Amino acid sequence: MVRSEGDRLRRVVVSTPGDAYFKVADLAAQNINECPDRANTLEQFGVLRSTMEAFGCEVIDVPELADHPNSVFPRDVALCTPRGFIKLRMGLEARRGEEEWMARALDLHGASCIGTIEAPGTVEGGDVIMAGAVAFVGISKRSNAAGAQQLSGMLAEMGYEVRTTSLDERWMHIGGPMSVIGPDRVVCCREVFPDGFFDGFDVIEVSGSGPSTGNVICLGENEVIANASENAETIIELERSGVAVHGLDLSEFRKGAGGPTCLILPVDRV
Repeated sequence: MVRSEGDRLRRVVVSTPGDAYFKVADLAAQNINECPDRANTLEQFGVLRSTMEAFGCEVIDVPELADHPNSVFPRDVALCTPRGFIKLRMGLEARRGEEEWMARALDLHGASCIGTIEAPGTVEGGDVIMAGAVAFVGISKRSNAAGAQQLSGMLAEMGYEVRTTSLDERWMHIGGPMSVIGPDRVVCCREVFPDGFFDGFDVIEVSGSGPSTGNVICLGENEVIANASENAETIIELERSGVAVHGLDLSEFRKGAGGPTCLILPVDRV
């Protein structure tokens, strides 16, 4: 399963965009900025998938949930831990129902459910970043204090030190301004996190110029996938710091308000 986002990526769940992602009746309700182009979207998704496979990662493709365009972003609906997965509860009402969809898929692939976020709590996976002995948890417009408290109890029982912070309205999730890029290394946006939040970690700071400025997929120690269409400055800073960056055009998923990590649910890291 997954102990740390900084470990080598071995197996992920994705959901190839299908009809739902291209036929959105109410963009605001789904929190989608604009309708994506089908051909470009599928080409970009294919490059993302082939990049992970070339790295040695097994990619499990779960068919999208009908009438749920955001099911292309499976990161948010479950959290895989060292003991099994936690079924989360979506903060965006239009995404409710995706939790059961993903729980069934994970069960079919041999993962066990070890806990569930219960109402009135909400937690989305983009607000949880596990980093070895530390779990970073964001309280945001999608993940509330009640959900964070439930999740923190579960993670503390597994031995994590849980560090929680509240995010302002610029950020949908904590994963927008930060990512783990190695066992003891993070990239984060300046002036977002409280002093001491990253104690014990080597920190690469970047500007907070976009909603997913700090959002990258960690493939392994100091090797990441970034959205080249959005994060040029971040890529430059990472490469200056010795990080190998696969810069991919993921602009069609920015239209859906998603960053790179939103597109994958890590199932196994070692």
